[in-house]
Amino acid sequence: MTRPNGLTYHPRLLSGMPDVTALHRLREAGVAALLYGPPGTGKTSVIEAAFPDLLTVQGDGDTTVADFVGEYTQTDDGRYVFVHGPLVRAMRAGVPLFIDDATLIPPTVLAVVYPAMDGRRQIVVKANGGEVVDAADGFYVVAGHNPGVHGAILTDALSSRFSAQIHVSTDYDLAAQLKIDKRAVKVARNLATRQARGEIGWAPQLRELIAFQKIAGVLGAEAAAGNLVGIAPEEDRTTVASAVRDAFGTTVKPLALGTRI
Repeated sequence: MTRPNGLTYHPRLLSGMPDVTALHRLREAGVAALLYGPPGTGKTSVIEAAFPDLLTVQGDGDTTVADFVGEYTQTDDGRYVFVHGPLVRAMRAGVPLFIDDATLIPPTVLAVVYPAMDGRRQIVVKANGGEVVDAADGFYVVAGHNPGVHGAILTDALSSRFSAQIHVSTDYDLAAQLKIDKRAVKVARNLATRQARGEIGWAPQLRELIAFQKIAGVLGAEAAAGNLVGIAPEEDRTTVASAVRDAFGTTVKPLALGTRI
């Protein structure tokens, strides 16, 4: 499948069917979905592949209610007009709203979405004179959550609104099918196993493996391996370096500038 950005997406199984099909059915049933897993595992990819017409709110600690519903903006002639945000536009158009990194958004801000998700399917835009906005058929909310990321909090209020919570992990078989260097995939699998056992906190995901292949094509495999070591959290770097050494048969250091030419 092709995502809106032109990149190819390879569907994975979810409850015995392609993941995009499962998300379509959840939308039809009105069951909000929360996809969670480490950064780089493909949460955004599957959501964009399933819903190419979606609107997105990129969440962080500075996200405000205005980022959802809109705010007044000054025009070139000095007038002020209210410009509606992605939540209002998605409700009126009957398209999905994707809240990326939803658990980084302050709970009091995220609460603006909840009336649109429940039986009311309606919000009141206080900033625009109490404007009432009703959700058209097809409106749907899906969100992404990165557990373990600093500041990410899955509140009870948020969890209860997303009845379907789907874990997303890296498909290392897909990485092999994409012809990513087998040694890099071996490193990632090794580290993922140790991460699952609680020995380390980080392992390369599909995003890092795709980046590895791109760097290898430009700077060579050893440089790409060194970059894997360099991007690892400091507390895991020794373990990552050891896994890279075992797979590549040589000791590599993080990418760094050398002496003057």
